[in-house]
Amino acid sequence: MSDDTIYLQHILACISRIERHVAGGREAFLASDLLQDATLRNLQTLSEATQRLSAAAKATQPQIPWAQIAAFRNVLVHVYLSIDLEQIWIVIHHDIPPLKQAVRALLDAQP
Repeated sequence: MSDDTIYLQHILACISRIERHVAGGREAFLASDLLQDATLRNLQTLSEATQRLSAAAKATQPQIPWAQIAAFRNVLVHVYLSIDLEQIWIVIHHDIPPLKQAVRALLDAQP
């Protein structure tokens, strides 16, 4: 199993957990510190894992903003006091679905 495969599986696992955490809807997410913390942690871990993917793997999915995902991790870790949960909600529903699709495509292409 390649390193890429390990990280891709890890990214999908984080996405799955995020999807479970927000399944109760926006209001439940915004009202729960536990759901927020769990979701933010998985976004952080997911972002870190994308940084560890090979350049060759990322190049096969150029529609994904890999550098922005890496920068997002830095915001989550270092600028945590100014995290906008409404923006996080948008990221989860706008940016995660295409990432999930790209990661699945990358996994399907693994030998």
